[in-house]
Amino acid sequence: MPQGPAEHPFAQYVRILGKGKKGSRSLTLEEARLAMGMILDAEVEPEQLGAFLMLLRVKEEAPEELAGFIDAVRVRFPIPEQLQVDLDWSSYAGKKRNQPWFLLTALLLAEQGVRVFMHGARGHTLGRIYSEDALAQLGISAAANWQQVKQQLDHGGFSFMGIDQLCPPLGEIIQLRHILGLRSPVHTLCRLLNPLNARACVDGVFHPPYAPMHQQTALLLGTQNSVTVRGDGGEAETKPDSETEMHWILDGELSLSTWPRLYPQRLVKNEDLSIYQMKALWSGELEHPYGEGALLTTLATVLRLLPGNAQRAPEELIAEARERWGRRDRQRFKQLD
Repeated sequence: MPQGPAEHPFAQYVRILGKGKKGSRSLTLEEARLAMGMILDAEVEPEQLGAFLMLLRVKEEAPEELAGFIDAVRVRFPIPEQLQVDLDWSSYAGKKRNQPWFLLTALLLAEQGVRVFMHGARGHTLGRIYSEDALAQLGISAAANWQQVKQQLDHGGFSFMGIDQLCPPLGEIIQLRHILGLRSPVHTLCRLLNPLNARACVDGVFHPPYAPMHQQTALLLGTQNSVTVRGDGGEAETKPDSETEMHWILDGELSLSTWPRLYPQRLVKNEDLSIYQMKALWSGELEHPYGEGALLTTLATVLRLLPGNAQRAPEELIAEARERWGRRDRQRFKQLD
């Protein structure tokens, strides 16, 4: 009898996800690790990759799948062991209605001794302000390699690296959004990478079902302290004029809370989205209630992840955030004007 072509080795993973309502299932952690390994090693056909990503998207990723994907990335893209940071901050969504005020929070922490590594993507959705571009306007270039990351961390306590440098295959997949019409599970995967194995992690989501998924995946990966913020535009930035849902891991324990609003009423939307306003707020030349409130409440949230703060009340952390904000170097961005 005539023989057809042998089945492609990756076909089994597409079949697991796509056998219909009764026959399909999630991948095990090991299956996910092997499948993502093949993707990263360029051992899959484009049609297989598209089918795999969209089947996962429809089903929604399971924590075990995400943990397996991340294991595969970490094996293939190892990080120099001497690089150590206190806080991993992922930034993949971009902002479209407000400036990325959370960047000032991260820079303030770095200025005051917390080593912060931020990673993200840019350009995959039109009309958004991405952290890499905003940071460039604040005088901070994205690191091109791990040596530059180390130099930036040692010099200023903060470094940003794009996913295109951190893991090029994932960067290529993220840019498929305009072809597939949807974000893929790789957006979730990248948020949870924590490539430098920081002791605390911050990430954001827009869609509510993804928050517990992030939380449970982080726990599988051994994260001891993290917060997933249902933040503005999907970034890890709290909204000062409304309550914000938080999914925590604090000293290895899962919890859920609602972060209180800073202002009792909604604030008028900002029509000027220029980064100049961020610099002017930092220097004290501009009063911007929403921007200052966003960075203060985001700062208070992140402070809870630092050693000894897990049991502190939001009001106490807000007070410390105000005190820290008052100690910033107001001259920091003057040379950029």
